[in-house]
Amino acid sequence: MSQSYNRGLIEDFGRWKEFSAGMWAWIFHKFTGWVLIGYLFTHIAVLSTSIGGAQGETTMVDGEAVNVYTATLQGLESLFLIRLLEIGLLAVAVFHILNGLRLLMVDLGIGLDSQDKSFYASLVLTGAITVASVPTFLTGVSI
Repeated sequence: MSQSYNRGLIEDFGRWKEFSAGMWAWIFHKFTGWVLIGYLFTHIAVLSTSIGGAQGETTMVDGEAVNVYTATLQGLESLFLIRLLEIGLLAVAVFHILNGLRLLMVDLGIGLDSQDKSFYASLVLTGAITVASVPTFLTGVSI
């Protein structure tokens, strides 16, 4: 017995105020999934420099010959923007993992009555882990 719903136009962005916690969880989960896929391609691009490093290619950094892979990583890690992006990546990954675990529990029939609370708990836990990691990520970088 299927039932049809009138969900209105998808293009009606004014409906975001009507979203429930479950809809926000779905949107955030999709968004974080796409961000993680984008990061994966960036990560592969950086790792590709290790091929040159393994073949003995070097580059000059401060008058010293350094392995290409090492020079790439050191150059990226010295940038403040990269450190901020790493914090954002951590937040995205933590939320995606926690929300995925929440969805797994819901699929198993555990905590069906408290889905909203578990979504908010995953948001709070993500925020706490992210804020706690900020000193670690920003150590040794100059603005």
